Amino acid sequence: MTISVRSISTAVPPTVIQQADMRDLLLAQPERSRLARRLISAAFDASAIDTRHTVVSDLAPDSPERLDPGADGVAAPFFVDPADGHVLSPTTRPRNDRYVAEVPGLILDAARGALAASGGLGTADVTHVVTASCTGFFAPGPDYVLVRDLGLPATTRRLHVGFMGCYAAFPALSAARSICVEDPDAVVLVVCVELCSLHLEASDDPDVIVASSVFADGAAAAVVTGRPAPEGHLVLDLDTLRTTLTPVGEQDMAWTIGDHGFEMVLSRYVPSIISAHIRGALDPVLAEIGTGTETAHAEVPRWAVHPGGRSVLDKVQDALALDDAQMAPSRDVLREHGNMSSATILFILARMLQDAADSPAPGEPEQVCAMAFGPGLTVESALLTLRRSDGGDCVSGDEQ
Repeated sequence: MTISVRSISTAVPPTVIQQADMRDLLLAQPERSRLARRLISAAFDASAIDTRHTVVSDLAPDSPERLDPGADGVAAPFFVDPADGHVLSPTTRPRNDRYVAEVPGLILDAARGALAASGGLGTADVTHVVTASCTGFFAPGPDYVLVRDLGLPATTRRLHVGFMGCYAAFPALSAARSICVEDPDAVVLVVCVELCSLHLEASDDPDVIVASSVFADGAAAAVVTGRPAPEGHLVLDLDTLRTTLTPVGEQDMAWTIGDHGFEMVLSRYVPSIISAHIRGALDPVLAEIGTGTETAHAEVPRWAVHPGGRSVLDKVQDALALDDAQMAPSRDVLREHGNMSSATILFILARMLQDAADSPAPGEPEQVCAMAFGPGLTVESALLTLRRSDGGDCVSGDEQ
């Protein structure tokens, strides 16, 4: 049997911030050094991001919190003092409290959308829930919220993948695949949610400046199962999933808990480390193609590359000699949404499914190589097949 992603649905908070507005907010902070101002301008202007979504509405200059503070029904400022535009620095507790308040709505929107698009599966079919997040904590957590608010049976098996960073969708999908191999009738709801903007900090530190220029909020849900999809339904077969640690980079990408939010280390060396090691990191997954890893990447027509930032996409494109069309889904998601950590790769795969659905021709099955990067420095990768279901069982890819 083939284990497939039957559908993917995404959800974002309603508040949209323009990249230029966020840049100008940080530049307006009087305590920034001259060097920091140059770094802020450079990081934001070169980010290739136009818009991002956030659960913190007062980051938008036209928000009620900034235009009409103190009015009835208007929330107290969270990040921006409306009197002088000063960026506030709440402690970790209120940031996490906002995470607890905002996560349920986003994950339920994404989950309901994925089930609705799954080709006939519903809440009664879900046997397992796998969630992933690294931007907040609560217990019982997002996995419990999905079971409770979707009305799933109390016996639904649950797994939460916590604090793994931007690549966490891959361990979540791998767990879902293993579940389906063990239980051919299983239907696994996989949900990633990240509220990165809750950890904004105004600072002169270059790592903090880079983080403030790229990270954003969003959720994505996928339905994974070995049950045959209806004829003509688009699916993504989970053929092979692999993980690799690069020999260097442990200190260059990290995610820790501080007194004023979670703290990101994202050094300027990360794109170069990825560039130097991406081919070797992809060898285990591309070896499944059987034509030799030196040429296999050229035979994969579709690519989903986690947009850790514009420079990461540039380095991957150059190292693998990918064309602009192959990089377009990743760059489009970066431009419209920024880096939503673990949810981002599902946004890119959702765009691929939608593009294929919009195509007037039925199309032949196409291979997709997906990858993401995170603390470690870890490279997670997957080889998938995008196809229209024939309504019956197919030969599966090699087990992980």
